[in-house]
Amino acid sequence: MSSRSMRAVVVHGPGDVRIDERARPVPAEGEVLLALEWGGICGSDIAYWKNGASGTASLAHPLVLGHEVAGRIAALGTGVTGLDEGQQVTVHPAQLVGDGILPARIAGRTNLYPRIRYFGSAAFDPHTDGGFSEYRMVPATQIRPLPEGVDTEQGALAEPLAVALHAVGRVPDLRGRTVLVNGAGPIGSLVVAAARHHGAGTVIAADLSAASLSVARAMGADETRDISLGQALPEDVEVVFEASGAPSALGPVLRATARGGTLVQVGNLPGAAVSAALGDLVTREITWIGSYRFVEEIDEALLALRDGLDVTPVITHRFPLDRAEEALAVAADPGSGSSKVMLRLTAP
Repeated sequence: MSSRSMRAVVVHGPGDVRIDERARPVPAEGEVLLALEWGGICGSDIAYWKNGASGTASLAHPLVLGHEVAGRIAALGTGVTGLDEGQQVTVHPAQLVGDGILPARIAGRTNLYPRIRYFGSAAFDPHTDGGFSEYRMVPATQIRPLPEGVDTEQGALAEPLAVALHAVGRVPDLRGRTVLVNGAGPIGSLVVAAARHHGAGTVIAADLSAASLSVARAMGADETRDISLGQALPEDVEVVFEASGAPSALGPVLRATARGGTLVQVGNLPGAAVSAALGDLVTREITWIGSYRFVEEIDEALLALRDGLDVTPVITHRFPLDRAEEALAVAADPGSGSSKVMLRLTAP
């Protein structure tokens, strides 16, 4: 491989992921060239690899995966100020397409803007390549410097932590309140940490996997419920976060929510028709709130990491870039005991 090229994790179709050699990008005006160091595998990366699609976005041509990344600035394009070569940074992976104007009722909620290019997404054609590569050109406006004491592995967790903080922030005040998190995968376990960070009183985590529940405990859960062992969800919980995205969980989760309580849906539900028992939504007058990605909570995430919030227990596996397919398989396998699987994108 020449000094002008780089390696990237590229999905070509269902079940077809390759380590491709690509030209190393050169930053133009207002752009930054990153030398990526760490990337976290997300459910959307797995979906593109397994199915050639994530949600309603389908591959039309090869796509570089990855939107949870961090690294160091390798070069600055002209006109970029306030950043330095060698600086450790992460990336806000969303870029609005168009004028960015939103209706007054959702002013500032840029995660709800209808046209967004997101790292590692096939929603547009041409697709938006992600950051599972040795280098990536990034608009300077999407760069977020890492605070002192936060390394690039932690920095790659800022994006999923921002998702969790956004979900927790959908409830005005968690201080002292009892919280249930249903689904203790990577996002659910980060919701546990985010709820604790926001001052929740008692945090209960529920899942079908003992390994996932162990991670949730390490992230701050006071109690756990192993559904696979027949342990029931708690009753009358004032604030519930549904992080599994499983339609079959909706009925039991609504029943676990207290009358007049709040249910935040952070787990992605299928885009197709599903069967679910929803009667308790009405009879218990539950407030059911959606939570989608994040706005600028990645900044809050970085401050929380700086101030000592330790989310590293969510990391269970680390692989080098050239073993990306193995890493995806481990992340996708419920029997692997994995939570967040990390890719080392460049040699240490």
